[in-house]
Amino acid sequence: MLVLGCKETKEQSTSATDNKETINSADSPEKTEKQSDGLTLLKGDFLYLADAAVLQTHREVYGVVIDEKMHELNSMASPYKKADTDMVSVEVRAKIFPKPDGEEGWDYRIEIKEILNVSEPKADGDDVIKLGN
Repeated sequence: MLVLGCKETKEQSTSATDNKETINSADSPEKTEKQSDGLTLLKGDFLYLADAAVLQTHREVYGVVIDEKMHELNSMASPYKKADTDMVSVEVRAKIFPKPDGEEGWDYRIEIKEILNVSEPKADGDDVIKLGN
């Protein structure tokens, strides 16, 4: 294995690593209260039908706990839907946890704690789920 570099590059790399450790440290005074509350910022497409709600992000699909906050999000999303099956772009802060053993559904669930943004679905129109024939 051959590694080439100059002293200047190495110092920059070390500095970046040191900064990363400071940012990620749990004891860091740099973290805000929101970053320390155990909630995760999720951006994706939201859909609620009858007795099931999902949030599809760019890398995962989550089942959404049906509670008062989910119903509030659905009410905010409704004006942007043309059909009941339309997904609406949302940003939420939520608690992520694994689904209970023995239950059907997505591997992870979220409990929405804060609604940050609700916006119109993307204009491409291919993100509609159709049920039946």
